[in-house]
Amino acid sequence: MCLGIPGRVIAINDVDGVRMGKVDFDGIVKDVCLSYLPDIQVGDYTIVHVGFAITQLDEQSAKETLALFHELGMLEEELRQDDEEATV
Repeated sequence: MCLGIPGRVIAINDVDGVRMGKVDFDGIVKDVCLSYLPDIQVGDYTIVHVGFAITQLDEQSAKETLALFHELGMLEEELRQDDEEATV
């Protein structure tokens, strides 16, 4: 991902000592490192950049940003690009 994209944390787990989670980007779910946000909980919103949750934000801001990304056609493009880079 090149953009910081907002998503909602739907699960938190530990992978080899690293705090990870599943984050829902308006229907697209990705595994994300949550190490930088030790207080984030399931249901919270976060901005994700290159697979790392970098800041927490409120639900309204997250939904407004996601709507704008959809309108501009950027959300699907960014998340698809992330998948393609992971398989290279």
